[in-house]
Amino acid sequence: MTDLHTRLAAARTIAADASAVAMARFRKPLDVTQKSDDSPVTIADQTTERAIRDALQAAYPGETIFGEEYGQTGTQEAMWIVDPIDGTRSFIAGLPLFGMLIGYVAAQRPQLGIINMPALGELYAGARGVGATLNGAPIVASDCRELATARLCLNEMDRMLADIPDTALRLARAGGLRRLGADCYPHALVASGHADAVVDYGLQPYDYLPVAAVVEAAGGVMTDWQGRPLSLGSDGRTLTAATPELHAELLELVQT
Repeated sequence: MTDLHTRLAAARTIAADASAVAMARFRKPLDVTQKSDDSPVTIADQTTERAIRDALQAAYPGETIFGEEYGQTGTQEAMWIVDPIDGTRSFIAGLPLFGMLIGYVAAQRPQLGIINMPALGELYAGARGVGATLNGAPIVASDCRELATARLCLNEMDRMLADIPDTALRLARAGGLRRLGADCYPHALVASGHADAVVDYGLQPYDYLPVAAVVEAAGGVMTDWQGRPLSLGSDGRTLTAATPELHAELLELVQT
């Protein structure tokens, strides 16, 4: 527990410091290139990840780091997870809803996570057994237990409509209030009690592992679409819910 407290404090500081690196490029002219998976990347992604990696290595020399832009360095099972700009498309478009994710995974489970929203000035942090905070103040997920009244966020709906249209249409009719979105911010809203659930699709480990740590620390539930705990090997389809009861309804909906 003491180690997680220390690591969480270090991760919060590193993320806060890296905000300036990302914001220095925000809403500025950018060259955009496409990676092998057709996702965009900019110098902002690269310089921000490098700043985070350098800070992690200074704080924890020799520990393994797995990041979106520079892959994995080290072979330890326990590792830091980094997504320097979660929502590069939002960043490119000047939308302030891009995030910055840092996590720590050990014993094959997310142990701590940071969801930093540099343009919004919001830094969410959480660790297993420690609780979750927003800018240092405690946060908890809502007590919503029924999908019929839930504030439901549907991420990557365009991809779901293309790949799994029947499931996408069921989701589009679910919940008491629905919003379409992408990236990490809807999950942070569940952790802070403003939204109740998120269905997400097509994610990578650096997208969901830091987020899962924050959601779970706030009392929420985050799994894959089979209800299994998230790990490095998960398939990228995730369900986030404020309560187990709400999660169970979502699970039934996506499995129908």
